[in-house]
Amino acid sequence: MKLTGHLLIGAQEVSATAGTMKALNPATNTEIEPSFALGGPAEVDRAAQLADDAFDSFNNSSLADRAAFLERIADGLEAITAELAQRISLESGLPVAQLEGETAKAATQFRQFAAVVRQGRFRQAAIDPAQPERQPRARMDHRLQKIALGPVAIFGASNFPISYSVAGGDTASALAAGCPVILKAHNAHPGGSELMGRVIQQAVKDAGLHEGVFSLVRGGGNEIGEALVEHPLIKGVTFTGSEVGGMALYRRAQLRPDPIPVFTEMTSVNPTFILPAALAARGAEIGDGFAERMLVTVGQACLKPAILLAVDGPGYLELKNAMIARVQAMQARTMLTPGINSAYRKNVERQINAGAQLIAAGGEAQLPWDGQSVLFEVDGAQMLADSTLGQEVFGPAALLVRISDKEQLITLAKQFQGQLSATMQIDQADHAFAARLLPILERRTGRIVINAFAHPQEVSYASIHGGPFPATSDSRFTSVGMTAIERFLRPVCYQGFPDDLLPEALKHNNPAGIWRLTEGELAKA
Repeated sequence: MKLTGHLLIGAQEVSATAGTMKALNPATNTEIEPSFALGGPAEVDRAAQLADDAFDSFNNSSLADRAAFLERIADGLEAITAELAQRISLESGLPVAQLEGETAKAATQFRQFAAVVRQGRFRQAAIDPAQPERQPRARMDHRLQKIALGPVAIFGASNFPISYSVAGGDTASALAAGCPVILKAHNAHPGGSELMGRVIQQAVKDAGLHEGVFSLVRGGGNEIGEALVEHPLIKGVTFTGSEVGGMALYRRAQLRPDPIPVFTEMTSVNPTFILPAALAARGAEIGDGFAERMLVTVGQACLKPAILLAVDGPGYLELKNAMIARVQAMQARTMLTPGINSAYRKNVERQINAGAQLIAAGGEAQLPWDGQSVLFEVDGAQMLADSTLGQEVFGPAALLVRISDKEQLITLAKQFQGQLSATMQIDQADHAFAARLLPILERRTGRIVINAFAHPQEVSYASIHGGPFPATSDSRFTSVGMTAIERFLRPVCYQGFPDDLLPEALKHNNPAGIWRLTEGELAKA
């Protein structure tokens, strides 16, 4: 597939109106052809108008047609797996094999959401039939379904440049809900973004949908993102990135004449708590497993286990030595962007200045944007005294916290802010203490893991990728898993409607064949 560098506004290819850029190969610190167009508010307005024009027909498309559209996207992604992985490897420094796996994951997500659409449960159809004889007042027929919010803006992520970018879970769940998508491509991987954008653009055409169902825009600064959030036709936003960036968009959206939801995924250290019996039984195994997971993707995963807390006692030294050995054996590797590398180095320096002891370091950086793996240690009193030690270090760094006793562990657990995940390593003898720790973690995270690590995460009906602030801006929702579709839906009640005017999901004979709640009972009637 030939890269043109154009913006994709509906079915059209649009040339630069605000300059051009080239992708950077972070491994060689050289630019990659071709030049990519940058746009601004005018391109956002054009895409938003098209998306608004597309909304009614797309939102009311049949479940079968929408599911088939999502499957077309999955087919298209699989068809370009090798090409996509090769291009993004150049733009990110990530291994081709890993990116081929990401492509498979992205395609799988679209197929999973196609199944969600066919089932129709996301409509959450509810029917309360008329009761004309009810006294003292008759009840009219009431029927409820959830419909799409409207056109949405999705900001592509940098750290998973396929499965959480243009063709990621946000796009899949928004399209499944019936929302036209305007995708703001991340400038770290413009070539890969175009390849994925063309797959979706072609699927829109092949499915006979309105061209405004999907557009891809790109800008050189904050202007285009601000224009997306402020555009009156945009009804929702998703963002994955820093807390500073996410909250800037969130606040801007709340200052609109009509505030809209902004679903952000921002920061998390995914603390791991090792309880005493588990530590004594398998400290070395846990330490090695933690460090291995921490180092995946050069530590650039939002679910990277970054802080490990263990009560000093039997097994602690074995835990520590296993972590040290794993970190020291790791060679420095290229990070995704110069900006991420620069921030990583500053945050490592911040940990040192805060009093964290450097107890292990991997191979030194050989290339400009390499990230050297590091392991720090502090005691529990230090951690309690300086909250900055618990802040995220995005990259191949971890912090081991040596705890004096169980009560200090409980106190430290209460100090953590909202997290995407938390982990407990336990044995049978730890269950009573784990039961004390559990409610503390429930209040601070969206996912609690026992005897495993936060990364990787399944994409399923029960999986959650969310948590209290600052992990996300709205802990009621997830950005991963089948329930991610709920971010893009709102309820509508149809009262006293004749059958021919009712939407498909609510008609009397249930032509869609979906499960519906009728008088409080779930049935396909």
